[in-house]
Amino acid sequence: MGSLKEIKNDLQKAVVPGKAKDLMRFFKTGPGEYGEDDIFIGVTVPEQRKIARRHYKELDSTELEKLLRDPCHECRLTALFMMRLRFEKEKSAVKREELVKLYLNNLDFVNNWDLVDSSAPYILGPHLYGEDPALLFELAKSGELWRQRVAVLTTAYFIKQGRFDETLKLAALLLEHPHDLIHKAVGWMLREVGNRDHDCELEFLKKHHSRMPRTMLRYAIEKFEPGLRKKILAGQF
Repeated sequence: MGSLKEIKNDLQKAVVPGKAKDLMRFFKTGPGEYGEDDIFIGVTVPEQRKIARRHYKELDSTELEKLLRDPCHECRLTALFMMRLRFEKEKSAVKREELVKLYLNNLDFVNNWDLVDSSAPYILGPHLYGEDPALLFELAKSGELWRQRVAVLTTAYFIKQGRFDETLKLAALLLEHPHDLIHKAVGWMLREVGNRDHDCELEFLKKHHSRMPRTMLRYAIEKFEPGLRKKILAGQF
């Protein structure tokens, strides 16, 4: 069996010289930026996935939580990849519930867009599908950026099942959000709705396009044919 120390050693061995600086710039770790003070060591995502696949069965809940709470961004992302693999392969409803609790109890450490996007649709999405979605609206109303993005991205799983109601309600709720990372997330999910039901997305846009931030609107209509995109951006539809 592997250990927390082995996983961290594997991550250190996979460090690409000079990459940490690029990652810190890309994930906005400067003063006042959304990823302020986050720490990167410079490991690529494919390498983190490999390490997660190699070790995902090995840690107990306590060690997995320690990895998820680590100051190092790559440790946290690797922990989430491991949790996602466990959740997908776990047959026991009780153990899946334990993973969800571990995830929700540590949302403070799911604190950048890649961490959210790599976990919420795959852990919280299938857990809440068919259940009361009230938690999503609690997260959306929390006023906390990453919890709000968790709420929106969780519905990616719902959309794949052909269920759009929560996505549309969250989109309406977050129309006037100040941050572009929510604009992008909402626009992306609306686009995914439109990929499955063009008329459903169009109906939402007709009702709300005038209030939508430009980034959100552009993301939402990215796959529309050029003439319709132009009309929507001009408010002429």
